[in-house]
Amino acid sequence: MKFFHLSDLHIGKQLHRYNLKEDQQVILKEVIAYAKELRPDAIVIAGDIYDKSVPSAEAVTIFDEFLTELSEITPVIPILIISGNHDSPDRLNYASEILRRHHIYLVGNVPEQPEEHIEKVTLQDTYGEVDFYLLPFMKPGYVRNVFVNNVPETYADAVREIIKREKIDYNNKRNVLVSHQFYVGEKEGSPETCDSEVFSVGGIDNVDIGAVKEFDYVALGHLHGAQYVSRPKIRYCGTLLKYSVSESTQTKSLTVVTLKEKGEKPEIACYPLHPLRDVRKKKGTLEEIIKEAGEEEKEDYISITLTDEIDPYKPKEQLERVFSHILEIRVDNQRTRTKLKEMDEELVMKDPFTSFGEFYKEMQGREMNTQEETIMKEIFDNVKGVE
Repeated sequence: MKFFHLSDLHIGKQLHRYNLKEDQQVILKEVIAYAKELRPDAIVIAGDIYDKSVPSAEAVTIFDEFLTELSEITPVIPILIISGNHDSPDRLNYASEILRRHHIYLVGNVPEQPEEHIEKVTLQDTYGEVDFYLLPFMKPGYVRNVFVNNVPETYADAVREIIKREKIDYNNKRNVLVSHQFYVGEKEGSPETCDSEVFSVGGIDNVDIGAVKEFDYVALGHLHGAQYVSRPKIRYCGTLLKYSVSESTQTKSLTVVTLKEKGEKPEIACYPLHPLRDVRKKKGTLEEIIKEAGEEEKEDYISITLTDEIDPYKPKEQLERVFSHILEIRVDNQRTRTKLKEMDEELVMKDPFTSFGEFYKEMQGREMNTQEETIMKEIFDNVKGVE
């Protein structure tokens, strides 16, 4: 059983002020070309189809064209899709019954009532059946009504309990889970993340892999960097494109998974992708950056950090003559480093009473009077345990 593992298409996303429509169309065309060449038995998309829960008409059209071209490949390739945290489950579910007749299995919602279960799609190959369990992004509150007793309170509990309800034959059948959550290892800790991903404070959305490690393969979505969690069979495929400057050093690829007989480890291959434009970081003096600019990078998305100690003449205008898609221009020299250090020291040295006084003045437009200062000093003294 050979299948493509995709996730986090983020169709409709912008990179700084640039519309990525053309970039996304080009990379999705390459996925279609690979599908025609490699003829997978299935294509799995593990959530975050769109970048916004209410996608634009343009974004919907791009995804529609992608699905249409894939569905026209013969023999038919089943397409299995779940919603991610960026998607609207109800909107993604639209026309799902009609799409199912064309072997497009689209699941937006997790089980919400006791009689509901995780959507399962069973496919066949020369070794027998493979069960794909489609589990969209979920919060504990989404599945609260499923449980009469022992309602799960954490993300980890919710995932574990909702899977435990399924009658999964781990001993004899090959099982694949498609999930969109923030999974962490049992010992290794958290996977690598980047700026374009948002997580809850304190790690409350963490899900340990204990709940999913019995599956033969776990196709994950949510993180933008390709990586596995604890073991190769539990894998984030990463995005097809770079969606932030922090991803500039990542290598994007198409993940192709091959399941063999029960008990054998899955084979994972990464096929190269060729984006319309790359995302790059460049650092140096204005003269160095302009002089060293290669022809192949002038159309790329560029983050520039200038290190000139003396401010150059109209740096933005000079850089725009060379690079057509500048994301940002930063300055990192002795002057800016000194300024940042002074700001840090100022923040550290201020006592709470002084900080509150500045806040009060900003909000009220005046200094505290003597009576107000006395009251606030008493409050701060009580907090510190001073008599």
